[in-house]
Amino acid sequence: MSLSIECKKRPENVKGNALRREGLIPATLYGHNGTESMQLMVDQKETALMLREVTVDETVIDVNIPDLSWNGKAVVKEIQAHPWKRNLIHLSFCYVKPEA
Repeated sequence: MSLSIECKKRPENVKGNALRREGLIPATLYGHNGTESMQLMVDQKETALMLREVTVDETVIDVNIPDLSWNGKAVVKEIQAHPWKRNLIHLSFCYVKPEA
């Protein structure tokens, strides 16, 4: 079974706490275009379900960004959560180049 997640491009002037109040988690995709990074947001419930099956730095996930017409594979590089509430705070993805 392949894991996938749908992301949206994060608006420039929106703070992370405002996103979390709306049920969204800030995320960053590194390496999708060389050294550039992309600021994204993902649905909190969808992400929490997906993370049950993810191992950091190992599990490859299909990332879909319909706003930018971008699809690719990535691994979860970092999961930030509140220390005792365990609420998700931020996710970091790292792009995985397709094998030739």
